[in-house]
Amino acid sequence: MAERLPISTAHCTVERDGHVVIVTMNRPEARNALSSAMLVGMADAFAYVSETPEVRVGILTGAEGHFCAGADLKAMGAPPDDERVKRRMAEIPDFHWRGLLRENVPTKPIICAIEGYAVAGGTELLLGTDLRVVAESATLGLYEARRGLFPMGGSAIRLPRQIGYAAAMDILLTARSVTPQEALAMGLINKIVPDGRALAAARELADQIAACAPLSVQAILRTHRETWHLPEEEALKVADEIGWPVFDSEDAKEGTRAFREKRDPVFKGR
Repeated sequence: MAERLPISTAHCTVERDGHVVIVTMNRPEARNALSSAMLVGMADAFAYVSETPEVRVGILTGAEGHFCAGADLKAMGAPPDDERVKRRMAEIPDFHWRGLLRENVPTKPIICAIEGYAVAGGTELLLGTDLRVVAESATLGLYEARRGLFPMGGSAIRLPRQIGYAAAMDILLTARSVTPQEALAMGLINKIVPDGRALAAARELADQIAACAPLSVQAILRTHRETWHLPEEEALKVADEIGWPVFDSEDAKEGTRAFREKRDPVFKGR
């Protein structure tokens, strides 16, 4: 049963259910447009995912039929009423970049579950996640150029690296809407599901990941992040440094033992 965590804010609900943390952007009256209270909650939630050994996967979603309609500049500029949020804004360096998954990204996989609008900052958040589940009638897009703005969440860098130059420039420079079907064909998302099923499908993926050895999963993520810019020869050296200790872990022995005994392994992350 999911437990609501005290790091939740008025605009961001954080719940833990076993090995999975679900982060819900919760401003449905504004299609979950980003506010300071939301970004503080998300920054704390992603830190919790990284720092809590028992947590293996995070899911990011939006409340009541939408993911996120981008930044609400007015709400982000206004001081929040919540004293705890004010304090955390002062305590967390660059809380907005952490909440946007631009900096200090979690060491564990984050899956986004998208319904409705996921535009501007919503698509930027998608680009910071590791697996993407999208409802069939959702709307994606980076609208910043249409509004005289700039995608500060890192999309001008990340999108070409993730889907290639031509497709990325089509999305960035035209500032047009992108359908889930186009996004799937571009390799931007992993799966399209019927409307209303994104969170359930994301949870199914999360449970599959959580059943794997956490040290293995985290080592795979870390290897990609530390080597994507390196020539293969140098990248393989880094991969060896990260990978060989996994083979010496208790979980590696448990995985082999469970295979031999024809049972599911019980991984402990050590």
